[in-house]
Amino acid sequence: MKLLEVLNALEEEESGCSKEEIFIVPPDNAAGDFTDEDSGDEDGQRGAHLPGTVLHASVVPEDSSTEEEEDDLQLQPATKRWKAGVAPQRVWTKRDIRPDFSNWTASDPHMEDLKSQELSPVGLFELFFDEGTITFIVNETNRYAWQKNVNLGLTAQELKCVLGILILSGYISYPRRRMFWETSPDSHHHLVADAIRRDRFELIFSYLHFADNSKLDESDRFAKVRPLIVRLNRNFQKHAPLEEFYSFGESMCEYFGHRGSKQLPVGKALRLGYKIWCGTTSRGYLVWFEPSQGTLFTKPDRGLDLGGSMVVKFVDALQERGCLPYHIFFDKAFTSVKLMSVLRKKGVKATGTVCEYRTERCPLKDPKELKKMKRGSFDYKVDEREEIIVCRWHDSSVVNICSNAIGIEPVGLTSHHSGAAKTRTQVHQPSLVRLYQEKVGGVGRMDQNIAKYKVKIRGMKWYSSFIGYVIDAALNNAWQLHRICSHDAQVDLLAFRRYVACVYLESNADTSSQGRRSRRLETESRFDMIGHWIVHQDKRTRCALCHSQTNTRCEKCQKGVHAKCFREYHIR
Repeated sequence: MKLLEVLNALEEEESGCSKEEIFIVPPDNAAGDFTDEDSGDEDGQRGAHLPGTVLHASVVPEDSSTEEEEDDLQLQPATKRWKAGVAPQRVWTKRDIRPDFSNWTASDPHMEDLKSQELSPVGLFELFFDEGTITFIVNETNRYAWQKNVNLGLTAQELKCVLGILILSGYISYPRRRMFWETSPDSHHHLVADAIRRDRFELIFSYLHFADNSKLDESDRFAKVRPLIVRLNRNFQKHAPLEEFYSFGESMCEYFGHRGSKQLPVGKALRLGYKIWCGTTSRGYLVWFEPSQGTLFTKPDRGLDLGGSMVVKFVDALQERGCLPYHIFFDKAFTSVKLMSVLRKKGVKATGTVCEYRTERCPLKDPKELKKMKRGSFDYKVDEREEIIVCRWHDSSVVNICSNAIGIEPVGLTSHHSGAAKTRTQVHQPSLVRLYQEKVGGVGRMDQNIAKYKVKIRGMKWYSSFIGYVIDAALNNAWQLHRICSHDAQVDLLAFRRYVACVYLESNADTSSQGRRSRRLETESRFDMIGHWIVHQDKRTRCALCHSQTNTRCEKCQKGVHAKCFREYHIR
């Protein structure tokens, strides 16, 4: 089946095809040199205007997990079949759950340490893109250029200029990226033009690399970016707020090129791209992520589907910081009674909406019967052996929720709008439903933050859009830490992003070729009243205002200045 046929089928309501995830077959050899070739237009394609090579590409269902199915792949309906198993039959009883988890009492000394350091936005961002990560990217990029007989000579200073331009493109973008350097008054951007030459930026961006091509895992579709994924996951987890509640879900990285493990999610705003498994805090800090490769390349754990296996991997990553009673929330794409049982054995709480065919025949009231009852009605049963509860609640529609930690009591009241009567009514709401609605939205909040000012510059390699995604994710995480650690007035995400971009472009600019422009740049940025932070420096320098020795400086201006001279220096 071709992608064009799938798109047409999904747009027909009576087609009977309600499969949620479809991905285009990736290259057979992920370690081959051809995967570094250009893929797609320079500035990326937008909307549904896909080239014929994409529309006529073969697609496979994500649930195809056996070798026999791989030889004869067809699009399957979403209806699931009961799998025969040898597991003992569950005994369901009408009572509330009696969980045996310990209470949350953990403290977070690392976050207290971050608060005491009073890091600037750049300092927070560099917790993730730290010196080791920057050095690694520089070395791999120079190695790749050398393999292509090009003496690139990339430095960390130049790489930070490139990162600054990518970050800036999230809130200032042009139809063509070369317009940043044009001399036309309607498009010239002196901050970019004064930081790095256009041809130098294009050369660096074309050779940007994140892995040694001679040491790639041929079974990994994302081998070209795997070392970067490992480094960022380590840094994200190291500096993550230690909390009780976490969300797990799917995020999408937009991509319209010709190659890669692209997926077509029904009902998502992005029509085509890479699917990313994400574990976040309830406020949207990305703790762990993994790009999806489908069951053709990622074998699920025994007894679980692919989504459930990813939840277990996220839990394993969390427990590296200690086996604490974390509480994970996810939607029906992941939830099953089997998954709840696995997480309970790991000492982890979990709650999520669940499809009826994954409740292991829990004998609840029929949805049609429940719909005839008043809103707020519910039915529930508990598995006697493993203390797992399944609740069916009638709201605007009938919802199934499963948990191994939270029960029905206390039943609360929630206000709902009645469309027919045009009034608000009070309906009963079980405890597990209320907590689920409060804590499940972490991945959605992260997606919302990334979508506001995401990197617009796209390269021609298949993984360039993924690099933009991880930069946006790192900025989102740095901003989340700023909201937690800042003692003074907090800045919004746009101001935070602008500050990082300006500091990277101004403090890492190539002053050897600027001439008189450097003085103009310094003068304009000194008095712009945007993003100036005073930070500590190890080496004492002279204050730019009073000229006596000081161990503090303005991070944006890169000038030594006393705290008492800071305000006057930036206004006179």
